Amino acid sequence: MELEGRIVKIISNFCYVDTEKGLVPCKARGVFKKKALTPLVGDRVSLSWDGGEYGIIQAIHPRSNQLFRPPVANMDQVCLVFSVAEPPLSLVLLDRFLVHVEAHRFPALLCFSKMDLLPLQELETAEQFYQTCEIYKKIGYPVIPISVRTGEGLDQLIERLQGKTTVLAGQSGVGKSSLLNALIPGSNMETAEISKKLGRGRHTTRHVELLSLPQGGYLVDTPGFSQLDFQGISSGKLADAFPEFAAYSMHCRFRSCLHWKEPDCGVREAVAEGAIAPTRYEHYLHFLQDRLAEEKHKKL
Repeated sequence: MELEGRIVKIISNFCYVDTEKGLVPCKARGVFKKKALTPLVGDRVSLSWDGGEYGIIQAIHPRSNQLFRPPVANMDQVCLVFSVAEPPLSLVLLDRFLVHVEAHRFPALLCFSKMDLLPLQELETAEQFYQTCEIYKKIGYPVIPISVRTGEGLDQLIERLQGKTTVLAGQSGVGKSSLLNALIPGSNMETAEISKKLGRGRHTTRHVELLSLPQGGYLVDTPGFSQLDFQGISSGKLADAFPEFAAYSMHCRFRSCLHWKEPDCGVREAVAEGAIAPTRYEHYLHFLQDRLAEEKHKKL
């Protein structure tokens, strides 16, 4: 029989496809290798299946989008999960993730986990957190503080996830597995204690998997990772990944302004006037230096 479905996980060269007949393990036709086309989690596919041990993927439908890390396709949004403590909130890492999300033109949702630990932090730390929330809300990112332990914010998060295919990403140890267990009862995702010595958790997810939400939609669980490179994002395009720069870059004297040393830079003026958060601009400059150094190295 011919079926339509969606790849929800890939393990040992088998693609597990969610179809109207249930989950069908499939092998891909050899023709895909000749075309250098690799099936990805999230792909919509056509397959043939005679009810036996496995089916055969006959066609991979055109993708609306694609991420390379994690390797997934046809996503609606990315939910970045960062904890307020254990491990401590890293804004430079958050902005690094956001650069990747913006470069792929995905809508981003910010989810700050472990809110039950915030009252245990120093008053200054708590105040800084709420200031941080306002910074990202002003840019236009939805911000949802949550606690799996108390249930805070989970209903609001579910509303944002319902009916959509969402990539769940973030630093190791922030509670992604615990969040998945709360959102998808019975998923029994493995969790890990935070390493007090390293200040981060060990990776608990071993493969990319698309999980069905009870309210409709999917969550894409991704292997933990804490560093992202900026391959494919040039120094000249980096500012495009900072959406709050757009309104002010129109006032730059030079169209190719990098917002670094150039005179009459609208972005730098906006930073000086407080219209752009200093932390965001500092992180932009940090990333820019990395890109410029990498581009210089490639020319040598």
